Amino acid sequence: MGEPIYEIKPIGVIRSELASREAAPRQGYEGAPDAWVEVSSALGVGLEGISVGREIILITWLHKAHRDILKLHPRGDKSNPMTGVFSTRSPDRPNPLGLHRVTVLEITGYRLKVGPIEAIDGTPVVDIKPVLLNTVDL
Repeated sequence: MGEPIYEIKPIGVIRSELASREAAPRQGYEGAPDAWVEVSSALGVGLEGISVGREIILITWLHKAHRDILKLHPRGDKSNPMTGVFSTRSPDRPNPLGLHRVTVLEITGYRLKVGPIEAIDGTPVVDIKPVLLNTVDL
């Protein structure tokens, strides 16, 4: 019997002016633009409770990532020592999930304008979670 297989289905997609990994900053706060999250209309009711000004965490599938990387030079800087991928924010990893803490800037139907975000155009969104300020927010 092999390892179990888990399935993740996108709930939406990022629409960004960033067209490639090379164009994207390493982190959102390093000059990333705002972008739109287009949520599937079949799941749109799940956006209820999200409001402009709220911070959320987008979980994305970094679809352009290399999945066979286990050690690397952090931030691509060869002067940094080789480090295990799990102690970095590198997009290249066995399960390339991205975590993006963003602010909701606008809501139009099933679309959220958020920012700043370093994800490239076409990046699948697999979940949205609120930023919890304390346990009362649960």
